[in-house]
Parts: sequence; C-alpha cells; structure tokens
Amino acid sequence: MSLVPSSAAPARGRPKQSVIAVLGVTEILAYGSTYYLPAVLAKPISVDTGWPLAWIVGGLSLGWLVSGVVSPIVGRTIDRRGGRPVIAASAVLLACGLAMLGAAPNLPMFFLAWAVIGLGMGGGLYDAVFASLGRLYGAGARGAITALTLWGGFASTICWPFSAFLVDQVGWRGTCLVYAAIHLCAALPLQMAVLPREERSKPAPSIPQPGAADDALTAGSPSFLLFVLLAVTFTLASAVPAVMSVHLLTILQSQGIALGAAVALGALVGPSQVASRAIEMVIGRFHHPIWTMIVATVLVVLGLGLLVAGAPVVAVALILYGGGIGLESIAKGTLPLALFGSEGYATLMGKLAVPGLLVQAVAPFIGALLIDRLGPSAMLAIVWVLAAANVASAVLLMVLHRSRGRAPATPA
Repeated sequence: MSLVPSSAAPARGRPKQSVIAVLGVTEILAYGSTYYLPAVLAKPISVDTGWPLAWIVGGLSLGWLVSGVVSPIVGRTIDRRGGRPVIAASAVLLACGLAMLGAAPNLPMFFLAWAVIGLGMGGGLYDAVFASLGRLYGAGARGAITALTLWGGFASTICWPFSAFLVDQVGWRGTCLVYAAIHLCAALPLQMAVLPREERSKPAPSIPQPGAADDALTAGSPSFLLFVLLAVTFTLASAVPAVMSVHLLTILQSQGIALGAAVALGALVGPSQVASRAIEMVIGRFHHPIWTMIVATVLVVLGLGLLVAGAPVVAVALILYGGGIGLESIAKGTLPLALFGSEGYATLMGKLAVPGLLVQAVAPFIGALLIDRLGPSAMLAIVWVLAAANVASAVLLMVLHRSRGRAPATPA
C-alpha cells in the first residue's frame, strides 16, 4: 500500500496551510449542520410538526449509527484513493440529506434523511479527515491534525448563532435547505479546487510486507493488544462528551443554577477546547501523543469530579473539562499515527472509529434513562466513573507501548 509522500501537496501547488484551511471550513460546516444542528432545530421541528422531541433528537443517533457502520469502508477507500473523493462525496451526501430533511413530510422520511446525512458524516467528520491528512503528509501529519482541530473548535460558536438566525428568517426547513446549498455551492467547489488529487495505491505484485497498522489489525499479532486497548481508550473518551453535550444544562440546573446562567457557563467549554488545542500546537512536538491523551483524560476527570462534588466554582470545572475534551480530539488523530505509523493509517482510523461512533449514537439516550431513573447527580457520577476508567486505560496503553520497546515518536 503506497502513500503519497509528504511533499506531494506542496508540489502540486497546494500549500499545507491552504489544505488545512479548506478542511477546517469543511469541519465547521459538517459539524455545524449535523452534530450541532438538533440543539437549535429540535424544538422548532417539534412545534411545527408535532413529532415527539425524543424521535427528532433520535435522528442524530441514527446518523451516528450509519456513520459507524460505513467508517471502515471510508478508511479503506481513503487508503486506496486518497481523501479528496471521499470528502467531496461527503459534501454531496450531506447536501442531499439536509435537502431531504428540509422537505421531510413525515417521520419515516425524516429518518431516511438522517441515514443519508450519516453517510456524509462517515466521510466528512474528524475521523475521515484525520485519515486523509495522514495519507497526505505521513508522519508529518501531527501538526496538520492539531491545526485542523483549532478550526473545528469554532463549529458551535459559528453555527449555533447562524442556525438560530436562519430559523428566525426562513424556518427550520429553510435552514436545512440553506445548509444543503452551502455544502453544494461553497464547500464542494473549495474541496475540489484545493484538496490534492492523490495517486491511487496499487496492490504490490509480490507478497506484501505488512506495516505496523496492518499488523495491529491482525488478531494474535504483537500489536493487536495495543490496538484493542487504544480502541477502548478512544471509545471511553467518546462516551463522556456524547453524554455531557446533551445533558450538561440539565445537570447544571439540577445544582440550582438558573437556565440563563447554565447556558453562559456551558459556553465556556468551546473556548476551553480551542485554548487547549492552541497550547498543544505550540508544545506538541516536544512530547509523545500518549501524554496528550493522558493529560486530556486527567483534565476531564478533574472537571467532572468538581461537578460531582458540587464545587462552588463551576466555571473552573467546565474549563478543565473543555480543555480535556479539546486535547482528546487531537490525540484521537495523532496517537494512532505515532503508535503504528502512516502506512495503512486511514484503514486503521476507520476501524478505530467504529465503537466510538456507535457509543456516540446510544450514549445520550442511555444518559436520559439514567436521569429519569436515578437523577442528574447519579448520572453525572456514573459518567465520572467512565472518565476515571479512561485515565486507567490511557495509562495502561502507555505502559504496554513502552514495554514493547518502541521509541517515542514525535512527528512535527
């Protein structure tokens, strides 16, 4: 399996910063029109249609499920053909799905639209774009991945107010159609113009020599346990924000904080993510990404622990939590690259993404059940236990990696 060399993009007249900028715009639009969309549109949809709110929010869960199912296929396709056609196809699928969503006359069509959107999510969110950067820049992708997450951190900051403005002006259906048009008329042309066209990999005529990533995917191989532990770490890291992103305001209000103040406090999470990613961009080249993952999980545990304890300084708790999940998103792209190398990286990322995406689909629903039966405080305590388990799995991952005698890789 051959990869395009790290110099390929500049050689084709496409500087790395231009590629990152286009992918950054892609992520803002992709997350803003999928992951962050129900937060603004769910209530207007329910009021307009009379559909149950739980079913409306469930559309996003369906999208995550579909995304998880197609993720391995996306990874293999990026390894063979590069990220450009996959990301472009994602823009088309998101546009089609959003157009269907805006025109949906009933719940079955609403869910069909979210299934199409899920296909687009599988090829256009972080996992696929990280894989594309890994194929483009090889071991040098770490800096590009970190820079990309800075762009992605502004998705809610930009798209929540924009979506709210559109709902006021053109309604929820018009909002979906506007996002569809932006994907088709702005994102897609940018992607086709700027993202490098990569050489299609060809099977080797002789017996292939498996790389570290290929070895990790082979059950019983020396790297397979490392791969499994990495998947567990990433899955736990996905579960916590999946629950908290939906139920944070409920948790804060259960602690006696008024809705307006809870919204203001919750808004601290986004800037904290961006700040921690900016710090990582500056100092990341001086340490192995495993330390990024460990620090991230510790920050999440500290932040949630302060919330569980009912600490008076809620802002500090949310800043710690936001900084932690901001670093986790970087580690999800850079740690597999450091542990297993760039050969087969996209396929590896596709496999690693599956359990995390499936957890993101069901975790908010499970959190809602826990709140109904046990209350917000008990649900938060359970989430804290998951976060603590994530710290343990990250530490075990570091111990296993070092015990295998691999020198720490710190690609720029």
